[in-house]
Amino acid sequence: MDLDTVRTFVTAADAGQFQEAAAELAVTQQAVSKRIATLERTLGVRLFTRTARGAELTIDGQAFLPHARELLRVAERAAASVRTGRRPLRIDVINSRGAASGLLRDFHRAHPEIELDVLMLFDIEHAVSAIRSGTIDASFRAVAAPGRPFPEDIESVRVLDEPLQLLTGPAHALAGARSVTMAQLVGHRIWMPGIVPGTEWAAYYDDLVAEFGLTIEATGPNFGSDALIDTVADTPALATFMSEQTRLVWPADHGLLRIPVTDPTPVYPHSLLWHRDIPHPALATLRAHLAATATRHGVAGTWVPDWVIPR
Repeated sequence: MDLDTVRTFVTAADAGQFQEAAAELAVTQQAVSKRIATLERTLGVRLFTRTARGAELTIDGQAFLPHARELLRVAERAAASVRTGRRPLRIDVINSRGAASGLLRDFHRAHPEIELDVLMLFDIEHAVSAIRSGTIDASFRAVAAPGRPFPEDIESVRVLDEPLQLLTGPAHALAGARSVTMAQLVGHRIWMPGIVPGTEWAAYYDDLVAEFGLTIEATGPNFGSDALIDTVADTPALATFMSEQTRLVWPADHGLLRIPVTDPTPVYPHSLLWHRDIPHPALATLRAHLAATATRHGVAGTWVPDWVIPR
C-alpha cells in the first residue's frame, strides 16, 4: 500500500475537500483525485462520496480512517528510528577502562542531553568497516596502523596521548624507583597477554620493542586485567605496562606500584574516526568537546611510532 495515497486520503478526510487537500499537499487537485482512486482500487471499496459541500467519507472510509492514521504514525516512527538526529550517538572504544572511555564519560557528564551507545569492537579494521556501513558513528583508535591507509571517506583527528607507566609487584627489582627510563627497562620481562598480531596495539608494541630493545612477552591465555595484576603482584620477575589513566582497583596486600616511565615517555595515541559524508548531528558537539578538553598530544619528551598521524 502506497503511503502517499494513504497520506492523501487522511489529508482529504480532514480537509473535507480535495481542493484544500491539494493545497496542503502542494499538488494539483487532479493528483489528489488520482491518488484516492488508486487507493480505492487497492482496497476494493469507495472511500469518499462527492457532495455539493465537498467530499464526505463513506462508511468504508470512516472505518479505514483510524487505521490510515496509524499507518502514517508507524511509518514516522520507523523513519525516526534510523534518522541520525533522533537516535543515540554510537561510539566504539577499545576497552571500558582506558582513556577513550574516560573521554566519553566526561563528554556524557558535560552533555547529558545527548544519548550515547558505547560499543567495543575488536580492532581497527572492524571499526572502519562499521563506520563505513553506518553501524557506528565514530571510533577511538590509534591512527593509523602501518601499511593500512584509511579509505578516503574516513576522517580522523588526534585527540589524546595516553602515557604508559610500569606496573610492578613489591618484590620487583625496579619497585623502589620513583621513575624509570626506557634504557633501564632493557632486560626486564614485561608481560602483556592479549596482544593480538595484526591489531593496531600489536603494531604499537612491536615498534616499541624495536625502538628501545625491550622484552615484551604476550605468552599465555588472556584472563583479563584482574588475573594480570594478580600475577604481576606475585611474580618478582614480571612487570607490565599500564596507562596512568586505566581505572583498576586491587587488594591492598598486592603492594602494586605504578612507576612513571621517562626518557622518553611512551604514549598510546588516540584519534577519533568518523565518516566524512554521513556524520551524526551530535558528532560535532563531541568533536568540539574533545578539542576543548582532550588536547594532550605531541608533548615534548614522549614517544609514538613514526606511522602515527601527528594531527
